[in-house]
Amino acid sequence: MHLHEKIDFTATVYIVHEDRVLLRMHEKYHIWLPPGGHIELHEDPIEAALREVKEETGLEVELVGSTESFNGDVKSLLPPRFLNRMAVKPGHEHIDMIYFAKSLTWVISPDDSEQQTEIKWFVLGELSDTRYNIPKHIQHYAAEALALLRNT
Repeated sequence: MHLHEKIDFTATVYIVHEDRVLLRMHEKYHIWLPPGGHIELHEDPIEAALREVKEETGLEVELVGSTESFNGDVKSLLPPRFLNRMAVKPGHEHIDMIYFAKSLTWVISPDDSEQQTEIKWFVLGELSDTRYNIPKHIQHYAAEALALLRNT
């Protein structure tokens, strides 16, 4: 759902299990991307990230990072590992909050409401393999996630 014609906020999650990172073939853009999507009006970025992962992969994941803990009405949110702004199409951009996560399993089971697309666990060397044509920024973030989380 687009909340604004000009800019939408999105949450993306690079999921690592053992020595692999999960990417999926995006049904609209036909490129390899991590799970993620638009942040809905009722959500914070963490809620959106976990919802998108669950819908697109069926995985329960643990986002990586730390937050402060406060009493009262302040909810501390895990900051994104990276933050970027990109043109999606002429006149429309996304501000993407990029998180890293760990999965305890390889088993993928997308929600029935999700369009079925190819999903693959990539090892580091496959990220730059030209047969996959993974965008450079996706290669970079995926490699960073693997460097931090593989075999943890």
